[in-house]
Amino acid sequence: MALAKKGSRLITVDGTTYRWRLRGRPTYTQGLVHSPLTYAVERANDPGTTLVVTTDRAHPSNWLGTPSAPVLPSQVADTIRTALIEGWTPESPGSPFHPDRSGLGAAATE
Repeated sequence: MALAKKGSRLITVDGTTYRWRLRGRPTYTQGLVHSPLTYAVERANDPGTTLVVTTDRAHPSNWLGTPSAPVLPSQVADTIRTALIEGWTPESPGSPFHPDRSGLGAAATE
């Protein structure tokens, strides 16, 4: 499924254009700061496998007022490059690719 264009941003990494998007409203567990912020990335013109990145920060709209740092385009670009090295194939259809950048391992996605 393709990312919604509304609210997404374009980024070009090594000559390929990607679309990335943060969820506008936090999920219930993100709102309570029980799970970290995630964002999704896909190729802009020919989406295939989506990259779903788990970060090491709280959602900026969490309900407890926990401080959060913004996700910078440079961080998104670095994550895209790393995911490509780790085997993400954005041009092929398939299940989402889930790199975990939270530092918590699999526990962060449960």
